[in-house]
Amino acid sequence: MIRKVKKEIRVIGFDDGTFKFKARGDKVILVGVVMKGSLDVIGVVTRWITIDGLDVTDAIIDAVTSSRFKDLRVILLKGITYAGFNIVDVERVYKETGLPIIVVIRKKPDITSMELALKKHFNDYEMRIRLLKSAGTPIELIPGKLYYQAIGISREKAEEVIRITSRNALIPEALRLAHMIASAVMTGESTRE
Repeated sequence: MIRKVKKEIRVIGFDDGTFKFKARGDKVILVGVVMKGSLDVIGVVTRWITIDGLDVTDAIIDAVTSSRFKDLRVILLKGITYAGFNIVDVERVYKETGLPIIVVIRKKPDITSMELALKKHFNDYEMRIRLLKSAGTPIELIPGKLYYQAIGISREKAEEVIRITSRNALIPEALRLAHMIASAVMTGESTRE
């Protein structure tokens, strides 16, 4: 439990690399950037995940629990769908790492459209829809521009963590850097967040 959010709070932010939607079963890099607040990069972890697979949850848990970074306080996720519809089980990540999770989203997700796509393309759509809904309803932080979901942390503390860990963008710096690194690995150069 976080009693006070310090300026140098240690966070890890995860994002995946660019991929082709028709490449189901191929691998995509998952990058976690460890930061102290919004200024100091402490380290980077990587794992490979399957497009439209079910392995992102295990990859995040492994990256956090087996890394040398033992003083992490919060896990930041750039959404809960990675590599297409490889959906994070946020409850399991929270339970197995003991760390609160803040899911940061730039656009409010269209859950109805996502459910329809899951029903159309996946035999296990019921389980994936359950995972999708497990993070709860997104909370609007910046009207029309930034939303978040908080697991294991209060709204007030989650919003404070987002503010403290953001610097030159709307999203926390660890997520911005994870996006840039992951896209560079997959395409040869970084893309803007």
